Formats: sequence, C-alpha cells, structure tokens
Amino acid sequence: MNYYLTGIEGMPKLLECCEDSMQYFKRNLYADHFHKLYQMNVQTFDAIENGYNSVIDKEQFLKNMAGALIDCAVGKMAQCKRRSAKDRKMIDLNMEMVTFVFPMILEYKGNSSVPLTDKLVEAWKEAFPKSGIQAATYSEIEQGFHRKFCYITTAVCKTFDKPDDCYELTLLRNYRDTYLSSLPGGREMIQEYYDVAPSVVKHIAQRENADEIYCSIWNNYLSPCIQMIEEGQNDACRDKYEEMVRTLRGEYMYH
Repeated sequence: MNYYLTGIEGMPKLLECCEDSMQYFKRNLYADHFHKLYQMNVQTFDAIENGYNSVIDKEQFLKNMAGALIDCAVGKMAQCKRRSAKDRKMIDLNMEMVTFVFPMILEYKGNSSVPLTDKLVEAWKEAFPKSGIQAATYSEIEQGFHRKFCYITTAVCKTFDKPDDCYELTLLRNYRDTYLSSLPGGREMIQEYYDVAPSVVKHIAQRENADEIYCSIWNNYLSPCIQMIEEGQNDACRDKYEEMVRTLRGEYMYH
C-alpha cells in the first residue's frame, strides 16, 4: 500500500463524510454516528500512522496531510458566492471539524494522532484566521452532553417546550465551547455566566410572570444570538451574550 497516497486521498474524505452530520449532534445520537464515521475512516488513519512512522521528515508529511484537508475546505468555501452563504458554510465547517474530524483523529490514538491534529489546527487558523477552533477528543465532546448546563437558555427553551438537545441549545453550546471559549477572556466570560445564571433563574422562577420574562429573554437575546451564529456574526453574538449576562445580573441577581 502507498501510505502517502492513501492518506492524501483520505484526508478530504474526513471532512466530506461529516456533511449533514450536525443533525446527529444530539445526546442520544452522537455516539453511534461518531463511531460509524470513525470506522469509515480507519483505513486513512492506518495509512497516515504507517506513513508517519516510516518517513524521515515527519513534519512535512503531516503538513501535506493537513494541506489536503484544508484544500478541500477552501474549495467548499469557494463554491459559496454570497457572503451570507460563506458565513454559514464557515460555521458548518468549524462545527464539523470540532465535533467529528478532530475527535476521530484523536480517537485513533496513534503516534501521528496528536501531531496531525496540531498541524491541522495550525493550518486551519492560517486558512481561516477568524475561526479560532480548537481540538477536542470524542470523550470530551460526549461528556459535554452531560455537563455544562446552560441554566438560562435551558429555562427559556423549556418555556417553549424545547428538549435539552434541541437545535437552539446545541448551537449555542457549540458556539460557547468552540468559539467563545477560544477568545481572550472568553473563558472568564463563560465563568461569569455560570456564577450568575443559577441565581438569575431562581429569581425569575419566583416571579408570577416568569414565562413572560423568558419570552423576553428569547426575543431580546437568544433568538438574535442564534441568528448571528447562523450568519457567521460571531463577534456580534459575543457582544449580545455579554449584554445579556450584564443586564440579567443587574435586574435579577439582587432582587
């Protein structure tokens, strides 16, 4: 087997096989779909591992592997003619990388797995400077469904009878974990949210018009944030997120 050729041909397929996979990014669907995709790509991981272990210039080998996937992503972006379409495609690609591609590579646990992931993160940020994505393992992603409770957002979604793994919650959680947490001061902003959110929800729950308040939070903050994420306006969403935390803290924390 030509390990180099098999790896080069297989890298774009890691991304291509993840198209439309976000519909499976739910607590009860993610594990099965992830392992299905992983098994589909084991041959690629085997080839990269064997090639990596046998070549002298390992860094160049991995750079070439990463480049094959980046070229695929750049090609997908080039197919989008309008700015709005490009922004949506960028979100899709970022999510596919973080929730499936990186975890698949790291799940292989070979000598090449971590170095390849590092090279991909580096190449991705060079090709798409505003993306700010970081690698995560399958275990970290899967465990994320069982922690990091979105107090305010979940309370609002329950008002609209939306389940814990609904599209809106999943999108906002992914934005928090893949974009917001990668920003300077982003983790501190998230921690501030978790410091104030439980008290905010508790105080709102004591109000007779709690449902009305949650509808207002949805209309003024969460719905605009979701639209901004879908349109690739990540910075604007961050500002709206920060405004929500600041406003709700002032209005409900000490009442």
